[in-house]
Amino acid sequence: MSTSALGEIAVRRPGAEPQRMGFFTDTTVCIGCKACEVACKQWNDLPADGHLFRKGGSYDHTGSLSASTWRHVRFVEALTPGNLPDIPAVHGGMPSVQALGDAGAGVAEEEMVDLVEVAEADGQQQLDRWLFMSNVCKHCTNAGCLDACPTGALVRTEFETVIVQPDICNGCGYCVPSCPFGVIDRDPYDGRAAKCTLCYDRLQDGMEPACAKACPTDSIQFGPYDELVETAKGRVVALHEKGVESAYLYGAGDSPGHKLAGDLGAFFLLTEPPERFGLPAHADSPIQENAPIATAAGLAAAAVAAAATIGSMVLAHRKGRR
Repeated sequence: MSTSALGEIAVRRPGAEPQRMGFFTDTTVCIGCKACEVACKQWNDLPADGHLFRKGGSYDHTGSLSASTWRHVRFVEALTPGNLPDIPAVHGGMPSVQALGDAGAGVAEEEMVDLVEVAEADGQQQLDRWLFMSNVCKHCTNAGCLDACPTGALVRTEFETVIVQPDICNGCGYCVPSCPFGVIDRDPYDGRAAKCTLCYDRLQDGMEPACAKACPTDSIQFGPYDELVETAKGRVVALHEKGVESAYLYGAGDSPGHKLAGDLGAFFLLTEPPERFGLPAHADSPIQENAPIATAAGLAAAAVAAAATIGSMVLAHRKGRR
C-alpha cells in the first residue's frame, strides 16, 4: 500500500497557524439518546428521517448516515449466544450487524429479527444488552472523497477537516464509492454531495460543533486532535484497569502499517469488533490503495464535454455567418 502526505490545506487565515481539530467518540458512555442527531439537524437545517416502527425493525429510525443525516446514533441490539433465530450470523452464533444494526435501513424483511419475539421466547433467547455508537464523517487524513473529486468541491480546511462546497459540487458522485466508510451521499433532490462539516461555520467563530455541545454524557468530545488522542489513550488504560479488557481505539494511535485511512480525524473507543458497528476493519482511500483514480475519469469526461460544447459553438457561429 502506498501512502501520501496529508492533502493540501485549501483554507488559510493570515497570521493563524493551522491546527487539526477532531472528534473522539467514547461508545462506552453513549446512552443512545440521539441528542447529537437532533442538534446536528437543527443547526444544519436538515430534514427529519421519519418515525415509523416496523415488525422486526429497530428503535433506530435513522438507519444510516446520508446526505440529510450527518450524525447517526447506531443501535445494535445484542443477543446472548445460544439458540438464536434463523438469521444471518457471524462467529459465535451472534446475529449479523445488518440483521440487527441496520434494521429498517434497506435490509430485506426476511433478514430482520423480530426483537419482541426474541424477548418473549422462553429459555436462553433473551435480549442481552444494547450497543450504541454515534457515527459521523471520519475527516480522514487520506480522504477518499477528496482524492476523487474532479471539481475541487471537496477541500481540506485550516482545521484539517474535509468539507463539501455545495456551490462547486456538480453531482458527479465520484466521492460516494471512494469513501471506505460509506459516509458521503448525494442529495436525492439536487444530486449534490453532502456530509458532516464538523460544523465549520461554528469552528470559525470559536464554537464547538453542535453534536458535541448537545451530548449529555460527553460521549462526543471535541478539541485539538493530538490532545484528543492522548485523552482517548488514557481512557483505554482506565477501562483496562477496571476490567474492560476489550476496550481499544478505532482510527487513532495505530502503527504506521495499520492506520485506517492514514488516521481518522473522528475516531472511536470501541469494546466490540468494528464490524459489529458497521465499520470496516481495514480502510483507506482507493487512490492510496492504488485503485483506479476517479478524477482521471472525471477529467476525461470533462474534456469530451468541453470538446462537444466547443464544436456546437463553432457550428452555430458558422450557421450565423451564412
